[in-house]
Amino acid sequence: MKPMPELDELLQEAVKHHIFGTKMRSVIKTANKKGIHRVVEQQFEVAKKIISYGLVPIVEPEVDIHSPLKKEAEAILKDEIKAQLSKLPNGDLLMLKLSIPTLDGFYSDLMEDSHIVRVVALSGGYSREEADRRLLLNPGLIASFSRALLEGLNAHQNESEFDEMLANTVKEIYRASVK
Repeated sequence: MKPMPELDELLQEAVKHHIFGTKMRSVIKTANKKGIHRVVEQQFEVAKKIISYGLVPIVEPEVDIHSPLKKEAEAILKDEIKAQLSKLPNGDLLMLKLSIPTLDGFYSDLMEDSHIVRVVALSGGYSREEADRRLLLNPGLIASFSRALLEGLNAHQNESEFDEMLANTVKEIYRASVK
């Protein structure tokens, strides 16, 4: 992640405005154990600071869906997340925002950790249809889609077309999230 020299001031401002939490995002391109360790370590360092302000951090180490070693990177990532979770004091809470895993149900055990408020899935560049299909295969994982949410929306639609497309998209993503 890029340096965040104003993080303390931003977190103070967030607390003033009763913000629930905030996220950090990193992208993992390959199954490099040392690199993934550092990404997760860095995200948890920032997460601890966010927690110290009474906010809930959203840890987002995204595995690139186009990585030829996506499955292997996810395995390393999960191990690193578990290692960091084991170091947190009781009562510290966070959310995980992860790419939809290659193996169905792969993050189910993370959902059971006492530090986890929720594990949410990012669409990561999958089409909405593909992201919804994969999400259905992962009980407990819910959508936090942005790219897939915007799919099909454009500035040339009239208000009615836009609203209808958005409503249908939200319904489809919701159905995939609540299985």
